[in-house]
Amino acid sequence: MTPHAELDQALSRLEATLRSVDMWNTPHPQAEAFNSREPFCVDTMELPQWLRYVFIARLQALVDAKGPMPATCDVAPAAEAYLQNARPSTRRLVVEAVAEVDRIVTEA
Repeated sequence: MTPHAELDQALSRLEATLRSVDMWNTPHPQAEAFNSREPFCVDTMELPQWLRYVFIARLQALVDAKGPMPATCDVAPAAEAYLQNARPSTRRLVVEAVAEVDRIVTEA
């Protein structure tokens, strides 16, 4: 399986995970929120918004274009920090799904 196909599957699993823990149905950020210069747009978006509208969207566009992968990807620690007070099962599911995407991008 190509890295792009593997990433496509991992992004689908991440979306399914976010849906299963009720983190997918989040409002679309205002246009100016995307102009943030902060990592993960922490000053303009909640992490679920960033995952859906930035992280997944940009990586899916990369998959669709079969574009070059970023050199590294390390989003799982941010997800873990954001979910520190969430149910342990929710935290585990989301962090594992994000870590899988991190791994595929970094190893490609």
